[in-house]
Amino acid sequence: MDKFLTMNDYRQAAEYVAAHTRYQPEIGLILGSGLNPLAGEVIDPDIIPFVDVPHFPVSTVLGHTGRLVIGELAGRQVIVMQGRAHYYEGYTMDEVTLPIRIMQLLGIKSLFVTNAAGGIHADFKAGELMLITDHINLIGMTGNNPLRGPNLEEFGPRFPSMSETYDRELRALALRVAQENDILLHQGVYVCVSGPSFETPADLYFLKLMGADAVGMSTVPEVTVARHGGTRVLGISGVSNVVQWEPSDKETSHEEVLEIGRRMVPRMTTVIKGVLAAMN
Repeated sequence: MDKFLTMNDYRQAAEYVAAHTRYQPEIGLILGSGLNPLAGEVIDPDIIPFVDVPHFPVSTVLGHTGRLVIGELAGRQVIVMQGRAHYYEGYTMDEVTLPIRIMQLLGIKSLFVTNAAGGIHADFKAGELMLITDHINLIGMTGNNPLRGPNLEEFGPRFPSMSETYDRELRALALRVAQENDILLHQGVYVCVSGPSFETPADLYFLKLMGADAVGMSTVPEVTVARHGGTRVLGISGVSNVVQWEPSDKETSHEEVLEIGRRMVPRMTTVIKGVLAAMN
């Protein structure tokens, strides 16, 4: 039988975080594979290991440090997830998205979510950034929607709209900041698969036909829960590798993803800090 987290579970976790920080963060950030160094930009942070927070999922994946970094970034009080847990690690969708519920209970109104993704679009090159304009919830369509189970009306309605998942104003700010700093920022659709195996060439052709520009194994469950609770979302993918359309002796590796992610950190940092500074 499925076990779903309750409102008391969420409150217990949020109260622990609130009791261990001096700050009242207004914006949440989730850092994907290889992007952990961005948390080093946070000024005078309070640091809380994931393992200390009740019910919090702890990532087992290389490149996900596993701690909350709470402090100031570009003049804003932020809570940064340095790493994340994934569905493929064996966690339930409730556990994977628990951090979003904590942020919502702490009063977070906007969420910036990043990830490392495989570039499907022919124009994408490894190391470039893609502003997420929409997503395909493939993992949710096949039965693993994070809103499955009892609906918690305290957060949102049973049937939330996903017609404009990624905030138009935040996307416009990101494009402006990228242009001002001569950063190439593609725009496109992100598709979430469950992983952890990388996609076959046939998988990739299927995803391309669906309209996907980049593919990854995270983000969509978190974003779905964020929108259910009325949280604005900005999503940026770092293109960590260009997908392989034909069988090849060269195989994509997680180490490659992490290395390209580290190279993207300065550009990702510039865009995120620029948007933070420009927000009303």
